[in-house]
Amino acid sequence: VQLQASGGGLVQAGDSLRLSCAASGPTFTGFIMAWFRQAPGKEREFVAVRSWNGRSTYYAASVKGRFAISIDDTQNTVYLQMNSLEPEDTAVYYCAAQEGLSYYAQSLKYPYWGQGTQVTVSS
Repeated sequence: VQLQASGGGLVQAGDSLRLSCAASGPTFTGFIMAWFRQAPGKEREFVAVRSWNGRSTYYAASVKGRFAISIDDTQNTVYLQMNSLEPEDTAVYYCAAQEGLSYYAQSLKYPYWGQGTQVTVSS
């Protein structure tokens, strides 16, 4: 499994941005796809997760209602639509994948990671 994240950039508070994560591998049936982020000096934190079949979706409280995770299984691409961005959303964003749904918010449970993409929100 290989993941490649893209779409980061510098935006102003209140703007929107969409991140993409291109996934490659034999199959993603039974996988969950997640986004995490890590701000300077802070631990990596869970942002959102969605099962490949679309039946389960969860968000961190800090982004619920502003961010939306989606999967285009025809393109094997995971998206993170980020609206109403705040300076506190500034971080390097990572996509990750694992089989199963247990402990979806724990980064250590994910064996597959993409490279990060920087999101900077100015006030």
